[in-house]
Amino acid sequence: MPILRLAAAAIAAVIALASTAYAAKPEIYTGRFNNLAVGGYDTVAFFDDGQPVKGEKEFSTEWKGAEWRFKDEANLEKFKAHPEAFAPQYGGYCAWAMAQGKLAPGYAEYWTVRDGKLYLNFSQKIQDKWLADPDGFIAKADEIWPGILGN
Repeated sequence: MPILRLAAAAIAAVIALASTAYAAKPEIYTGRFNNLAVGGYDTVAFFDDGQPVKGEKEFSTEWKGAEWRFKDEANLEKFKAHPEAFAPQYGGYCAWAMAQGKLAPGYAEYWTVRDGKLYLNFSQKIQDKWLADPDGFIAKADEIWPGILGN
């Protein structure tokens, strides 16, 4: 009888580990070792300054489980008033990878604002692919997002 209990406990442990391995991914991509959205870059700056600008810890807010940082109080307040307008599409995951049905990190260095929306890519090589047909990739990624998070 003790062997049966031991076997049942082992099976239960395997099931528990398997279910956590396939748990849904967070809606907002953050780094492996921190909770910063967009790597700590100010998402409003992509629109207003036309370039990535590092945010400051003193100008931060929590939204959708991630910490968002801004260069100043004005950008923080803009974001707080309309976070959906400034947050990157697909939760900050790589837009090109999303169109392929995959999740990959998006980085602030590889960005595009298109039709008033911010898109991030994984690398320069990936961004070059993205820029070859952004409208086509957006159409594909929009079909996949956010359902991919539960996979």
